[in-house]
Amino acid sequence: MDALMLARLQFTVTSVYHFFFVPLTMGMAVIVAIMQTAWVASDNDVFKRMARFWGTLFVINFAMGVVTGIVQEFQFGMNWSEYSRFVGDIFGVPLAIEALMAFFIESTFIGLWIFGWDRLEKRLHLATIWMVAISSNLSALWILVANSWMQEPVGYTIEGGRAVLTDFFALLANPHVWVQFPHVFTAAITTGAFFIIGISAWHLLRQKNDLEMFRRSFQIGVIAAVIGTVGVILVGHTQAQHMIEAQPMKMAAGEALWDTEDPASMSIFTIGNEPERRDVFAIRIPALLSLLAYNRLDGEVQGINELQEQYVQEYGPGNYVPPVAISYWSFRIMVGAGFLMLILAIGLLFYVIQGNFELQTRILWILPFAIALPYLANSAGWIFTEVGRQPWIVFGLMRIEDAVSPNVGIVSLWISLIGFTLVYTGLAIADVYLLARYARNEKYDSPGSDEGAAHDGPMDGLLSGAAPAK
Repeated sequence: MDALMLARLQFTVTSVYHFFFVPLTMGMAVIVAIMQTAWVASDNDVFKRMARFWGTLFVINFAMGVVTGIVQEFQFGMNWSEYSRFVGDIFGVPLAIEALMAFFIESTFIGLWIFGWDRLEKRLHLATIWMVAISSNLSALWILVANSWMQEPVGYTIEGGRAVLTDFFALLANPHVWVQFPHVFTAAITTGAFFIIGISAWHLLRQKNDLEMFRRSFQIGVIAAVIGTVGVILVGHTQAQHMIEAQPMKMAAGEALWDTEDPASMSIFTIGNEPERRDVFAIRIPALLSLLAYNRLDGEVQGINELQEQYVQEYGPGNYVPPVAISYWSFRIMVGAGFLMLILAIGLLFYVIQGNFELQTRILWILPFAIALPYLANSAGWIFTEVGRQPWIVFGLMRIEDAVSPNVGIVSLWISLIGFTLVYTGLAIADVYLLARYARNEKYDSPGSDEGAAHDGPMDGLLSGAAPAK
């Protein structure tokens, strides 16, 4: 395995691990803020208990996300120095704004929120969690501004072999940002919603804890899941339409569409011969891809073979076809998990309307496992986004093999890859362990219990270092 492949593998590992935490942080911040708003508006202590319980889980996840995110930026200088040299004048701008504005605000106000319970006035304390929710999503926006420039470069000129920013506002107006960020935001809401649904269902099954709190949490989670899944699918449709215009090769690879078609069929299941660029076996629905691309039953969608010839003429000799199998299956995992969550969310909405939480145990016991669905969709979506752009690291401007650091040795890469993988695996295990431990805390605010009277929930145990009861 050469240095380029090791560097790519290392960045893949750290990115996937980091994004394991990000969507839950973004989504939970908004949902917890809504819960606390309901408490301030109604003065109903059930909503306060909800905000504190779910807020504890949010804080644990937030801490893990910060730790894993810092390492990613180090890799630009370690393994991808040629990339950093080429894009630093542009890429550094949104990253600096994200750190100096969004992340600092988020970090400051999360501290005020954690330590401000019963110390700050209710409305002032509510404002702190809303600042956390807004800044955490603004942080994601600035990161996506940087990533979108890699997907669709705008507002630049090439000087001395480097990309130089000429129009800052073009970065913000990049059309890729405004199809990508809503997709990530709605995916985050979906992630937070299914997290709440799964844990609430577990408590409702056990019938031992604050049932009123978990009934309300379940209801809010289901409503958020419906909004999130409908939103992520609608925005994803818009994103796919933009992809056909801006990165047609990515869509062609995602559909294993070898030759241009008009109208274009959509693959339901394909086994392809990638070296020969042809189908071995395929089930396709006629005209459906054209319908998704243009909202009509006709319209040309370019295929891999024609795009390869076009790119050779435009960019010079080379292979411009991304790994088709990875693109195809990651796209289907993302879409399949998304529609499965939509069906589940709509079904649960009718379940909530019925209000029969105790009798439908056949439904409740499945839901803790459904927490994995948004994580599966999120990871598969980013794999498709990045792998489908190959061979470009900056689309149309810089290829991946030209971006790797020339002086990083294979031994160093192996050591750092193994080290990062072990550390990140440990952090992921710690995160899941802490989340599970606090999520199943059986003495959390149980009405009438001594533990519930002593404090307002596991947040106090987290801050003092005391372990919650198992």
